[in-house]
This record gives sequence, C-alpha cells and structure tokens, in this order.
Amino acid sequence: MPDRIRPTLELPPVFAAELNDRLGRRVAAAQGASRAASWILVLPDQLNLLLGPVSRADRHRSGIVLVESGEWLSRRPYHRQRLAWILLSQRAFAIEAADSGFDVRVIRGDLPMVDLLRGVLAETGPLVAMEPAEREMRAEFAPLVSEGSLRLEPHDGFMTSAADLDAARTSEGWRMDRFYQHVRKRTGVLMERGKPLGGKYSFDADNRKRWDGSPPAPTPPAFPGSLLREEVEREISQRFASHPGTLEISSIPVTAAEIERMWQWAQRSCLPHFGPYEDAMSRKSRGVFHTRLSPLMNLHRILPGRVVADALALDLPLASKEGFVRQILGWREFVYQVHRATDGFRATAGAGEEPLPAPGDGGFARWTGKPWKPRWASPAGIDGGARPNRLGADLGLPPAWWGKPSGLACLDHVVGDVWEEGWSHHITRLMVLANLATLLGVSPRELCDWFWIAYVDAWDWVVEPNVLAMGTYGFDGMTTKPYVSGSAYLEKMGDSCGGCAFTPGRDCPIGPLYWAFLSRNDAALCDNPRMKLALASARGRSAEAKASEMARFVAVRDVLIRGRPLVPHADVGDGLFSPRARGEAR
Repeated sequence: MPDRIRPTLELPPVFAAELNDRLGRRVAAAQGASRAASWILVLPDQLNLLLGPVSRADRHRSGIVLVESGEWLSRRPYHRQRLAWILLSQRAFAIEAADSGFDVRVIRGDLPMVDLLRGVLAETGPLVAMEPAEREMRAEFAPLVSEGSLRLEPHDGFMTSAADLDAARTSEGWRMDRFYQHVRKRTGVLMERGKPLGGKYSFDADNRKRWDGSPPAPTPPAFPGSLLREEVEREISQRFASHPGTLEISSIPVTAAEIERMWQWAQRSCLPHFGPYEDAMSRKSRGVFHTRLSPLMNLHRILPGRVVADALALDLPLASKEGFVRQILGWREFVYQVHRATDGFRATAGAGEEPLPAPGDGGFARWTGKPWKPRWASPAGIDGGARPNRLGADLGLPPAWWGKPSGLACLDHVVGDVWEEGWSHHITRLMVLANLATLLGVSPRELCDWFWIAYVDAWDWVVEPNVLAMGTYGFDGMTTKPYVSGSAYLEKMGDSCGGCAFTPGRDCPIGPLYWAFLSRNDAALCDNPRMKLALASARGRSAEAKASEMARFVAVRDVLIRGRPLVPHADVGDGLFSPRARGEAR
C-alpha cells in the first residue's frame, strides 16, 4: 500500500485518453454542446445503460458520475481479482456511456465514496441514483440523501418485490420453495395451464449426479489483452499490492462484445448439462457445467432478466432449464429480498447479535500475523455487519481458508481454487467451505467476511444470507435446517477423497466432526423436525464413541486454528494425527 494517501487522483492515462477521446468526439460532433443539465450517479454494481435512471435519461442532456474510491476498494482485504472485476467493469461502462451520448465524470481518490461525491456537488448539483442493492452503500450515502444532495429511485435490476417475499412467509420464517413457486405462478415461467412443466416445480432431487469427466466440462473463454486491461493490472499490483489472491486479467469479460461471448459460451457449452451435474465437485474442473455468470449479473453488466429469458428460449432438457432458472429467479432473488426485508439481519438480531463496530478482516490477521490496514477510515454509518449466531459458534476462521494446508484434500483444493480465481461454484461453497467451518464451530460473521473478501461475485446482500443463514444456520429464519454433512456426501459428489491422506469411514476427521456437531448442538436443534433422525442417531452412539468424537473435534479445531495441517499416522491406533501434530493440538 502506498505510503502517501491521496484524497483525489488523476485518471490513469490509458483510461483517461480513451474516455476523453470519446467525450471530445461527441462534443465536436454536437458543435460545442452545452454541459449536462442533470447528473446521474451510477454505482459500481449498476453498470448497465438499460438499468435505472440512465435508461430513462436524455443522453444528450445528462451526465453520469462514477466513483472509484480507494477506501471502499480496501475497506476489507479483498481478492485482487475482485478489484479487477470492479475497476475494469466501471471503466468499460464509462466508455460505453460516453459512446452512447452521455457526458461522463469519473471521480477517483482514496477518500470514501461519500466524501468524493461531496467534492463535485457544487459543479453537478443534486444527483439522482438507483438505490444501492448493497445495504452498506445505502448506509454510506444516507447523509447525502437526508441533505437532499442525492435522490434515490427504486432498484429495478431485480425481478421480484417485497410482496413476493411476503407470500413466502411461514410461522417459522421465509422459505425459498414457497417464494419460488409463488414467483413461478405470478410470472408464468415454466408453467402451463397453471401447473408447473414436468409436473413439479423443482427437479433438484434429479440433479445430483456425480461427474467423472464425461461429458467433458467446457473451458471458459479467455479474452485478449488490451492497454486498458494492462493498466488495471499494473494499478492493482502497485496501488493494492497488499491485497491477497492471484490476478488473472484475461478471464474477465469487459466489453459488451466480450460479455456477449461469455453468455453465448455458457448457453452452448454449459446449460445443456447443467442440471444433472450442478451439485458435482471435481478436481478436474472448477466449474464443471456452471456458467460463471454471477459476477456479471451482480455488477449488472448483464441483466438477470435477460439471462432468464434467454435460458427459457433455449431447447434444453427440462431438468437443466429449471435448475438454472431456479438459481436466479428462485435463490438469487430470494436472498436479496430477505436481506432487504431484514435490513441485513439487523432487524432480527437478538441479544449479543448486534453488528460489530467496524468491518472485519475474515481472519486475514490470523493468517498473516499482522492486522489489515485500510487505506482510509470508513465513513460514518459503516459497521461490521450483523452477526446472527443461532448455534453460538465463536471460533476464529482457521488460516486453512487463506491457503495454509489443512491436510484435507477437499478443503485445500477448493481454497486453492478460490485464491487463484476468486470463484467456485455453489456446492463447494456450501458443502466444503461452509460445512467444514460450521462443523468446527467457526463464527458465522467471520466466515461471512471471508466470503465477502474472497469471491468476485460477493456483495453484502449475496454473502450475508448465503453464509449467515444457509451456510452456518446462524440465522434460522430462511432455511429449515443446518446444511452439514460428514465425509459420505463429499465422497459421493466429489473426487478429492481419492487424493487425500485420510480415508472416509476410517480416519477422515470429517465424520467425527459431524457427530460432535450434532452432540454439541442437540439442545439448540432438538425441536427441528428435519433434524430428528440425525439427532436420534447421534444420541444412540456409545459413550465411548461420543467421547472419542468430541476429543477429535477439539484436536482438529486446535490444530487448524494454529495454522497446522492434520496428518494421519498409521501407528497411532485410530487417532487422527501424527505424534507431532497431536503435541501441537495440546
């Protein structure tokens, strides 16, 4: 990180030249047209000319303001690839907006976004913007709204409303299946004469095939180099040098043509086989048949409504079509609406679940041995996020999630993929990363912060419902049970076990961790009807087995939190670790 913090910065030369060339040509063509009469703020996750106020504006009388805030980009130790997605996408959008007739101002500096905007209000006058999907952004801009300097319009990048969520409410909380069925009925998507195509709303039970390499998984497209890409790569390597993760600029679709190419690849190469293999995990392919569109949709570089409409028009097997549509029209919409309705789980917080005072680092300091130092202090109103914790889990996130070897092939493989690419598909997120953290008793908030930091498609409305609720059961109002498993599921749906030092059913620690989790949380889960069989099985285990499982849980937890790998040893009875590791666990 540079020694000198600069409140405002000039635009990088390549980007400045490309943007000014377009603006200059437009002004010349209009023979000295006057400056914009009104200005629209476009936030970093709203980068589409068909969205929000820009879609309704007179392009020849309006200007667009974009903000590149060093404080916001370094508020947490975000993956370098995430920074590249944001900076490249914003700059490509700025050029597209200038080409289409808008005047464009890009405000760049180390100050928070709200302070950078205050510096241009005298020139632009009051701004209008689409409401941020991010709760954290809404909090940051609240002073400008209350002062009348910023007027917000409703977010129109989502396909559902609060009324749709109301239809999904039960006495126990919100339920995605009810939400999805209601939205299907309301929209007519995959419906015929009021009934779901194929006779059921979800083919999830049919979409659980293990993938052994056939049919072959497609290779995602790579995109050609450009001066703009190279400039962003240099900037991240220099200005954000302390951020973790591998930077691979060629994997990011930037221009409209590249985004179209990415979506065409996904339709042609991924969607025909998506459904049956959507839960499969493999060392042979990170994505298997997943489309990798989530970063583009969450930036709104491609609109989710368009993706759903295009998928519905394809000649696909129904299980694949429904499975893909459910991920967007069902789960993606559901988590956004729940997050919006609960004010990021603040409205449902119990005693001891109030937000942390400042953004967390997701275990960065535990991994590096030094605290994360943001570029600038966070603005007023920014806290560390709600921390629902239904099961009272409070372990810090082990350094294995940052790349320290754990000795568990499934975990180490997925973590390696994440720090190389900033992405993995939804089952590895849920059943490897979140499952193992939950079995260990990791703090839901710290795990959530890690996901926010590590993934290129992460925003608070995405990661908080997925991790605090689905992944850890910290909030129990939108899922019916904890999503935890022993090694059997991982062996069934993945291929990491064959290359692991541990053997499922013999010395793999994940099985004991599962049984210890059930025993530890019996009182909290005993009234949950979906947990009755699992809890009954746990209660029926012998006293000796329970004691051994609890001892193994404690040993595994203590070894991993110290950043050490688990090592099996043939000479230690049925133990899990080598003598050295057992000594470290003590």
